[in-house]
Amino acid sequence: MIRETLFTLKAPYRDPLEITGFRFGKGERACCIVGAVRGNEIQQQYVCSQLVKALRILESKGLIAQDHEIMVVPSAGAGYSMNTGSRFWAVDHTDINRMFPGYDAGETTQRLADGIFRQVRDYSYGVQFASFYLPGDFVPHVRMMETGYQSTSLANLFGLPYVVIRPPRPYDTATLNYNWQLWHTNAFSVYTAATDHIDEPSARQAVDSVLRFLNRIGLVRYQCHNGYIASVVREDELISVFSSTGGVYHPLRAPGEEVSRGMHVAEITDPYTGETIAKITSPADGVIFFAYHQPLVMEHAVIYKIIKQAHGF
Repeated sequence: MIRETLFTLKAPYRDPLEITGFRFGKGERACCIVGAVRGNEIQQQYVCSQLVKALRILESKGLIAQDHEIMVVPSAGAGYSMNTGSRFWAVDHTDINRMFPGYDAGETTQRLADGIFRQVRDYSYGVQFASFYLPGDFVPHVRMMETGYQSTSLANLFGLPYVVIRPPRPYDTATLNYNWQLWHTNAFSVYTAATDHIDEPSARQAVDSVLRFLNRIGLVRYQCHNGYIASVVREDELISVFSSTGGVYHPLRAPGEEVSRGMHVAEITDPYTGETIAKITSPADGVIFFAYHQPLVMEHAVIYKIIKQAHGF
C-alpha cells in the first residue's frame, strides 16, 4: 500500500486541505473508489476506511492482480465541511459534487474538483459511495446514469439487491459519476443504508459488494457469498409518497419492507398538541426503497419511495 497526497489546497487561517489516496498494486489504472465528497457523508468515508483495511490485507497475501492498480480516496474534499458539521463546502455552501470536471482557476470547490478529477479520471472502473439529496435511508443498491456508457451487466457484479437506472438531469452533468463516464470510465454510484451515521451491517455489505465486484472483474482474489441477482429498476418507475402536512414525523415502515395499497406507513403529529393530524398510507403494493428519517417534516416532502410490484395497483 502506498499512501500519498493527491492534491493540496492551501488555506489562509488553518492547515492545508489534503486529499489522500491509497494505492494498491502497481501498473494499469484499473479501479478508483471514492468516498465522502460532502461533509455529512460519514458512512461513505467509513466504508472506504474498511476497504483500505481489507485491500491492505489482500495485498499482503499477494491477492491483488499483477500489473493493475486500485486506488481508494476515502474523503474527496469533505474534510472542512465534516469538521463544521455542514453537508456542503463550509465557506460558501457549494456542493463539490456539482463542480466536476472542475476548473483550476475557478472558485475553491471548482479547484478542488479539478484537482481530484485529474487524479481519478484515467481508471477503467470508478466506484463512488454517494448520498441522496433528501435525508433518509435506502435499500443498498447501485445507481447508474443513462449516458449511453452505462452497463447494467457490470452493475450486477456488485451483488446488491437493486440496480437503478435514471436519465441524467441538467445538474448531473457536473457530477463525478457523469464526468467519469464521459472519460470512458465504467462508473457506478453505490448507496448504503445510511449517510450521516455509521450503519455497521450495511457498511459491511457495501465493502463485500465492492470486493465481490473487484473479484469478478479479475482485480483481486476474494472469497465471499454470491450476493443477490439484482433487480433492475428505472428511477422514474419508483412511486413517491408525499407528506400531506408539516409536523412531527413518525415513520412506521423501513427500507426493504413490503407494503400493500392502503397500508398505514407513517403519521404526522401536531408539534404543539401531540394530536395526530395526518395518517399516510401506501398508494400501491410494493417494497419500500427509500424512507425519510428526520424528526420534522415539511408539507409535500417525499417521505417514501416505493418499488411497485409488477401486478400493479
